[in-house]
Amino acid sequence: MNDMHLIKWLALLLVFPLSLAIFSKESFRYPCQDPANWDSKQCQKPMCDVTRTCPEHVFKGGRDPRLGMPTEQSPMPAQTTGVCK
Repeated sequence: MNDMHLIKWLALLLVFPLSLAIFSKESFRYPCQDPANWDSKQCQKPMCDVTRTCPEHVFKGGRDPRLGMPTEQSPMPAQTTGVCK
């Protein structure tokens, strides 16, 4: 294999992942995961409660406090190890 052929393959291996990272858009699986939609009608109860897509549902029990939303703390169940003492 000549050097020019190797350089072309190396350039392709570098450019392809970089182009995917640069030109891909941010997307959310559920509309209520996007903080911009939290005030919309579809992300307010009772509308989102039926489909279980409210922010508290899609974030597994709490919203991120860094985004200014309060978290809901749930008590942790007692952990069992399966070993009798």
